[in-house]
Amino acid sequence: MMKSYLPTLILGSGLLTVSGCSSVMTHTGGQEGYYPGTRASYEMLADSDTSWGYKPFVALDMPFTAVMDTVLLPWDMFRTDKSLKSRVEASESKNLATNSVIPPVQ
Repeated sequence: MMKSYLPTLILGSGLLTVSGCSSVMTHTGGQEGYYPGTRASYEMLADSDTSWGYKPFVALDMPFTAVMDTVLLPWDMFRTDKSLKSRVEASESKNLATNSVIPPVQ
C-alpha cells in the first residue's frame, strides 16, 4: 500500500521544491515591492540577453512564482528591508542629494 503512494509523494515533493524559484530568490535577495519574483521572471522573458535555453524554464516556473508571490504577499506588506544592499542604496541616494546641492571641489 505504501509502495503506490511513494512515487506520487516523491513527484509532489519535487514539484514543490522547484516551484516558485524566482519568488524565493527575490525574497531572499532583498528586493522590495509586491510580486518581485513575477516581475523578475517577466523581465528575464522580455530581455533579449537571456539565453534561449533558459527562457522555457522561466516560462514554466512563472505561474508557480506568481502563486508563491501571492502566498508571500502578507510578508511583503509588513516587512522592512534592512539588507546591506538597501542601506547602501539609501546612503548613496542621500549622498547624491547632498552632492547635487554642493558642487564637488575641482
